Amino acid sequence: MDGVEFVLWDLSGPAPEGRLDLLVPGYMGKPAALAALEGVDVGLVQSQSIGYDGVASFLPAGVTFANAAGVHETSTAELAVGMMIASQRGLPDFVRNQGSGTWDNAQRPSLADRRVLLVGYGGVGKAIEARLLPFETEVTRMASRSREDERGTVYGIDTLYEQLPLHEIVVVSVPLGEATERLVDAKFLAAMPDGALLVNVARGPVADTDALVAETSSGRLRAALDVTDPEPLPADHPLWTAPGVLITPHVGGASSAMFPRMVRLIRKQIGLLLDGREPVNVVLP
Repeated sequence: MDGVEFVLWDLSGPAPEGRLDLLVPGYMGKPAALAALEGVDVGLVQSQSIGYDGVASFLPAGVTFANAAGVHETSTAELAVGMMIASQRGLPDFVRNQGSGTWDNAQRPSLADRRVLLVGYGGVGKAIEARLLPFETEVTRMASRSREDERGTVYGIDTLYEQLPLHEIVVVSVPLGEATERLVDAKFLAAMPDGALLVNVARGPVADTDALVAETSSGRLRAALDVTDPEPLPADHPLWTAPGVLITPHVGGASSAMFPRMVRLIRKQIGLLLDGREPVNVVLP
């Protein structure tokens, strides 16, 4: 791009000389790495993730931070729906049976006609909804506050315990913060009906791991988890072997769609900065 100089720095070692108008840290990096920006002349930090939990504790004063909204929603929604189909139709069981040559054609629950509660109705939640509706599901949307839109009611989180018992599948895609840490606790899980499926594509600490282990180990609930607490999940952790649990290693956004979308966002930000305009996706300060 004309008028742009690119510099490589991994936030370790001495910082490049001069002002950094735009800094793009590595994907899935720890927020603590941003402490390296103290005393560095940085205009905008462009994250490669949607979530920004923990960033405010390490971002130096005066530095603007933008997330990657618009980059990961489609891939995360794809995975969420894929995990629902896999869990409902028993695909993990079929894969295991293939290894032993076992022919088990027992009927499994469908995704069609299920009542699905979306806890979190931001970009990811909306992308999941768009993919769920063609599967003939009944989707209920829930956000921090209630509102009406062209599809009807988006329920507020204050109605959570009224809605949980009414849905066979609950999908969590809320950002991690004080209000959502351990949101999925023993009380939350106990309110879900027997045999229900919990899908977590938010952050691991949004769920209480011990409560998850208790409900899934008993066989009362099932879970499809792209995120866990801790991460990586230790090899001997009971979640790995709990019945009805499907785990993917935090790969919701890690698809071939990510790189070109991230490049487009970075190019857009550079163009805005060159034109003297405000960048998009600013979430801090």
